[in-house]
Amino acid sequence: MSSYDAPFEIHVHGDIRLRADVGYDAIQDALKPLWKYAGARSLADGAASAYEEEPGIRFDPQNHVLQICWTVSGDEDFRQVLDEMCMALNDLTETGAAIEVTFYDTEFDEEDESAEEEARDDFVLLFVGPTPAAIMQAQRDLLVQDVISLMERHFDASELGGVVGEIDRLFNQRFDALVTSLELGKPPRSGGGGTGSGGHGGGGGRRPRHLH
Repeated sequence: MSSYDAPFEIHVHGDIRLRADVGYDAIQDALKPLWKYAGARSLADGAASAYEEEPGIRFDPQNHVLQICWTVSGDEDFRQVLDEMCMALNDLTETGAAIEVTFYDTEFDEEDESAEEEARDDFVLLFVGPTPAAIMQAQRDLLVQDVISLMERHFDASELGGVVGEIDRLFNQRFDALVTSLELGKPPRSGGGGTGSGGHGGGGGRRPRHLH
C-alpha cells in the first residue's frame, strides 16, 4: 500500500525490558511483522520512523531495553501485525510492559471547521510479558499511575492509599480467577498475546503525538 493512500498513520510506542540472553537476531525475528509491514527487508532497514524526529526502533543492549517510538502508514490490517508481534515478544521479555498504539486518520483535517465528520482516530493499549502474572502486574502499575495522577488534582497523595488497595484487590481477584482457570485446564481469560483496550476518538480532541 502506498503511504499516499493509506487511511492511517500508526504510531507504536513502548519501552520493553528483555531477558539478558536475548540478542539482536531474536529481536529482529520477533519484530518481523512490523518491519515487513513497512516494506523493509530487515529490522535495520525498517527501524527508522516515518518521522525523522522520532527515534524509531532501538535496542539498548546495556540495559536490555527495546525502545519503540515508530510511525508507519497503514490500514486496519495492522492490528493483526500487532497480535503477531506481541505473541513473539512475550517469549523475549523479562518483565511486563505496555505498548501504546495510536491510529491517526490521515484524511481528517482539524482546521476544516465545516467538516461534520469526526476523526477515525483510535488508541489501543497492549501488554506483553513472560507470564500472565507479569502482564497483570504491568496493567496494575499503569492503572495505579493513571488513577493517582488524576486524583492528585483533588486529593493529597497520602489520602489515596485506600484507592490503591482497592485496585490491588481487584487485580488479586483477577489473578486468582486466572490461576483457577489454568488449574481446570481452561484457556486463560487474557491470553499470552497482548491484551488491549481502545476506543474510537474524535469528540474529545486528537491524541497528541509523543514528543522527544
